[in-house]
Amino acid sequence: MSTLKKITFDDPNYPSLLKQIFEPPKELYILGNLKKEEKNPLAVVGTRLPSSYGKMVASSMVKELASRGITIISGLALGIDGISHQACLEAGGKTIAVFGCGLDIIYPYCHKKLAEEIVKKGGALISEYPPGTKPDKWQFPARNRIIAGLSQATLVIEAPKKSGALITAFYALNEGRDVLSVPGEINKKNSEGTNNLIKLGAKPVTTSQDVLEVFNITGEKKLKEIKADSKEEEILLNLLAKGEPIHIDKLIKLSKLSSPVVLSTLTVMEINKKIKNLGQGFYSLY
Repeated sequence: MSTLKKITFDDPNYPSLLKQIFEPPKELYILGNLKKEEKNPLAVVGTRLPSSYGKMVASSMVKELASRGITIISGLALGIDGISHQACLEAGGKTIAVFGCGLDIIYPYCHKKLAEEIVKKGGALISEYPPGTKPDKWQFPARNRIIAGLSQATLVIEAPKKSGALITAFYALNEGRDVLSVPGEINKKNSEGTNNLIKLGAKPVTTSQDVLEVFNITGEKKLKEIKADSKEEEILLNLLAKGEPIHIDKLIKLSKLSSPVVLSTLTVMEINKKIKNLGQGFYSLY
């Protein structure tokens, strides 16, 4: 990993957005590359126990946003946080992880490799706590103000009504930052927090374009050219070319191909890394 750096509030490289919040950290410890002005910084947060739907939304949406120049900021926690960091890296984007302990203590430890990859690929790990500070439950809600403070907007993907992700959202609201929320099924506990945020005025998000509008990023993404090796592949690739995940049932219906043909073609394309299986029958371009 890179060398640990420490900057104080008066340092000229102290992040501009973070400097504006009500209670900015007096000092920051940094591993990696943290800029004073990050490009289109977005906090992405959510439950530590996401459903298959939440995992799919986080992975596919963050990949699309990262590929359009959005910097992803989260807390390296299990669940939506970790999925978002990983998806950003897979899309070749920059991601920043905010710790609730010292940077010499990876928490949770299972994300040690992910933390190393974040720094290796041009991102950063940051904390207001000096090395040696062990994780404590009260430190993580305080950490969330930094996640919100570094970000122009905060996106919540799945959160029950009592959730650290909602603390991040309310910090963002209190600082006058945009809060975005992915709606979920009304009878699911993981949707109670996100759906309530929408009631309170958060912008509902159903596509990555809803997020891009907040950053005034317009126009269609230029998709990399993927060569089709058969007529069936060409049909399915054209359907997936808009960038949003599509369920296999819809692909069968729109392609007018038989179920076995669609399934076998998707399998071959997945092996050749032309498409990605997101789980629960959803597919997207790789």
